[in-house]
Amino acid sequence: MHFCPSCSNLLLVEPFAGQNSETCLVCQTCPYMYPISKPFVSRTILKSKEVDDVLGGEEAWANVDSIEVVCPKCQHDRAYFMQIQLRSADEPMTVFFRCCNKKCNHNWKEN
Repeated sequence: MHFCPSCSNLLLVEPFAGQNSETCLVCQTCPYMYPISKPFVSRTILKSKEVDDVLGGEEAWANVDSIEVVCPKCQHDRAYFMQIQLRSADEPMTVFFRCCNKKCNHNWKEN
């Protein structure tokens, strides 16, 4: 994308009906025109944003209680749990579970 140096609006690619029938970058708001004499390509590779852990990472699970509930993955009978308010205050809290079996460590939320 290219922008007008005069008014900062987006420039459009349009054929120019002048003497040599070139293609031009044209501003729709002001009379700015820039003739395109050769193809040009520019590529910008965007850097990925680092993803934050919604549940607070491993530190959040350090001091939580456990409860008797069956893990849907390994069928272990105990899981750690924590409640987090994800929606507005008038909605109930969401309960997240993590299996107590160290080999499993499966996370799930209450339906």
